[in-house]
Amino acid sequence: MTSSVDSLTLFKLLSDETRLAVVLLIHQQQELCVCEFTQALELSQPKISRHLAMLREAGVLATRRSGKWVHYSLVSELPNEVSNIIENALSLSQDKIDVYLQRLDAMGDRPEREKLCC
Repeated sequence: MTSSVDSLTLFKLLSDETRLAVVLLIHQQQELCVCEFTQALELSQPKISRHLAMLREAGVLATRRSGKWVHYSLVSELPNEVSNIIENALSLSQDKIDVYLQRLDAMGDRPEREKLCC
């Protein structure tokens, strides 16, 4: 799946702290489901789902269904300028993302996390 998202759209999307965190977490983890975001960001499922829908509709996120769960990843072919923006945002936000990653680690690795929530 290729993305049609441009830099301006991405800046608008990432101006929200939650959406920025979602994109950066996915960039670090490759794929996450809603329950993993709720744990990492300490936010409600409806709030996370609303932000994920916006990112998906803009062409930033791809989905993979596994039973009743939906797993989110970055689209496979983001334009280079978009990938560069995400990389730069990650380098500027690494301390905050590390806190979110610690919360994910508390859930265990992927197989244990999937047993808990997926």
